[in-house]
Amino acid sequence: MAFLERNANSGSVATGYDIDNSLKFEADNSEYMHYACSGQTDYERMAYSVWLKRTELGTSQVFMEFGHGTANTSNLRIGFDSSDRLFCYGNSIVWRQTNRVFRDTSAWYHLFFLFDTTTPGGVSNNRIRIWVNGEMIDHGDFGVINNPGAGSAMGFNNSLNHSIGRQTEDATAYFCGYMAQVYGSGGTPPVVGDFGETDSDTGIWIPKDISDITPPDANGFNLDFSTSGSLGNDISSRNNDFTLVNIAAADQATDTPTNNFATSNFLISSGGYFVTTEGGTKCVLGTAGPGNNTGGVSALSTIAVSKGKWYMEMKNDLANDSVDSYARFGFVDVGDLADGGVDGQMIAKAGSAAGAYFGGTGGGRYHYNNTAQGNSTTWIRQVMGMALDLDNRKAYFHIDGTYTNSGDPANGTDNGGQYDMDTGGDGIYVDETWVLGASAYNLGIFLMNWGGYTVMPISSAATDANGYGTFEYAPPTGYYALCSKNLAEYG
Repeated sequence: MAFLERNANSGSVATGYDIDNSLKFEADNSEYMHYACSGQTDYERMAYSVWLKRTELGTSQVFMEFGHGTANTSNLRIGFDSSDRLFCYGNSIVWRQTNRVFRDTSAWYHLFFLFDTTTPGGVSNNRIRIWVNGEMIDHGDFGVINNPGAGSAMGFNNSLNHSIGRQTEDATAYFCGYMAQVYGSGGTPPVVGDFGETDSDTGIWIPKDISDITPPDANGFNLDFSTSGSLGNDISSRNNDFTLVNIAAADQATDTPTNNFATSNFLISSGGYFVTTEGGTKCVLGTAGPGNNTGGVSALSTIAVSKGKWYMEMKNDLANDSVDSYARFGFVDVGDLADGGVDGQMIAKAGSAAGAYFGGTGGGRYHYNNTAQGNSTTWIRQVMGMALDLDNRKAYFHIDGTYTNSGDPANGTDNGGQYDMDTGGDGIYVDETWVLGASAYNLGIFLMNWGGYTVMPISSAATDANGYGTFEYAPPTGYYALCSKNLAEYG
């Protein structure tokens, strides 16, 4: 299972140049965008660049389609197959398919494609070249290689729609995740180094500002998703604005390649039980999990922390006036989680190193090792907040902005309202690295908010002191959203 810790993942850290926004795509909502391409004479060359972050795996997902014709010369699809391999398809042919799989939902990927049927270098394999995080995929790393004919068209610059987020022909293969800085152009295309560079200190591939790159042909586009009221706006001088379908202003996100936020870790929270959607922030458990009441399944953050002070929110959005008697909101030790396996894990289960606010019908309780530490109010369709202080080994929980027992996380006030983490002397703690989230055994509709995006309605749009995150309630002073910029400074 992948977790982001400090600067571990390419395309996932703070840099000198900031991408401020991304756009969330969700298959369940049939979200995509398109524009009508005009016919041009230069159809032999094309470049396509995108930063993306996946949140759902194991299904065919097309994130870019050039043309939607019924011939290989008028249709080009780029996406992931059901085995999570990157592919380029024509209408009836696989041009490229990688051996490598792309299953890291904690990181952003930069993908750059060059299509050139003029046979650059006199080598037919050079007609399609693909870079991942600045490194070109070697021909030997493809499981499938087919080459278009010399001088042939491949879909770009035809008088057909171009679509971002789905396969147009039969309205399938919708993309699930986030995209940022999406660029496409024909003519004499730019090169991969125009879109990113290797950071000299970290060796990580980072984005460049591409706002001044003018696509060399009339059908080029450059989307930065910076204006929530016009998310299909082409910021280039070509003005090829995309038409939005089932996409609203609320789908704009601040989870980006230069400030990567936690989402629900698909490799933990699915397990055949939780269904994770909405950019990894909606987790639905519609059937009982494995095991007994010490089992269950969890929706936990892709970012793990071992120090610092962190804040997140969630809401159990079940449509009735009850809550899973084992629903818990809190934190768990990564080592303990791995030791017990993915399925059958539950925050604060017996024998675990964890703590949680317990949402059972008998009243909210703090739990450690399945043992109550106090009582409070049951939470039903209310916004829960958690302020986790790993420096002083305490956790504070609020319901709709009111911390239990008048606890004050900013001042560390001890009114019995905080959860006291165990000292670890009993040997339960494994590696003192923690992930945040929620778990359930029977039912749960968890709307998670780590700050980068949430489907949970937000009325106040509060941020932490660094200006990061979008929360219903302001994080306490000294507590921060779980994102890569804060992680680099405090984690």
